[in-house]
Amino acid sequence: MNIHHLNCGSVRQIEATYDGPAPAHAVNHCLLVETDSDGLVLIETGLGLDDVRNPGDTLGSDWVEMAQPVLAEEETAIRQVARLGYSPGDVRHIIVTHLDVDHCGGLPDFPDAQVHVLAAELEAATTEAPSFRYRPAHWAHGPKWVPYTPVPGEEWFGFTSVQPKGLPPEIRLVPLGGHTAGHTGVAVREGDRWLLHCGDAYYYHRELDRNPHPHPLLDLVQTSSEVHHDLRLGTQARLRELVRDHGDEVSVISAHDPWELDRYR
Repeated sequence: MNIHHLNCGSVRQIEATYDGPAPAHAVNHCLLVETDSDGLVLIETGLGLDDVRNPGDTLGSDWVEMAQPVLAEEETAIRQVARLGYSPGDVRHIIVTHLDVDHCGGLPDFPDAQVHVLAAELEAATTEAPSFRYRPAHWAHGPKWVPYTPVPGEEWFGFTSVQPKGLPPEIRLVPLGGHTAGHTGVAVREGDRWLLHCGDAYYYHRELDRNPHPHPLLDLVQTSSEVHHDLRLGTQARLRELVRDHGDEVSVISAHDPWELDRYR
């Protein structure tokens, strides 16, 4: 499988907490996975065309004021898929780590795709919307939801995992609780290594250092949006252990860290 790393929605500019990297816009780090037999798999969608064209209605004015999105149409997933030579219909599957406004805004741009999500997240989003984090415009078109309830069974490096329906075993859902009611990571095997997209389980690469160093602004965002503080911190601790014990087999990325995205581009 081939993995493309996309930024599907630049937002507020931030600075690193150490000398070296230049200030950069926080990103919405999405993955476009080319599979051998199951078409394209889009992991996260970032902001969509409707968000760029009518942000006050689809994203909500409060979120726009907080996040300060760039709102560039060329950054939407559908435009980047086209630049790679594909059509929207080639995206047969979408996996979302959760349904926060900036993670699923592109769903309407791919109406024929199956959308894989944890059932607890889907229930929370459809029950609580409209809210600051959940915007019903993103699923008003009636997505082809494929919900999952994790159960004990096959593990992935000590984490509970779920095999998405219709997708190869090289792609797994890896629930990472704390940020939302049904937050999940997505693991993709490329060659002899795994890549784990952690969504919003952490926001800044230095949070996974042996001596964690959060980003002041990003930490404010993640603590204000968490649904379970202790579970979120426990998830981060387990991710640190994963990197420490299996860093030769697994790489991890988060959704919004621009310097992580730069490493893969």
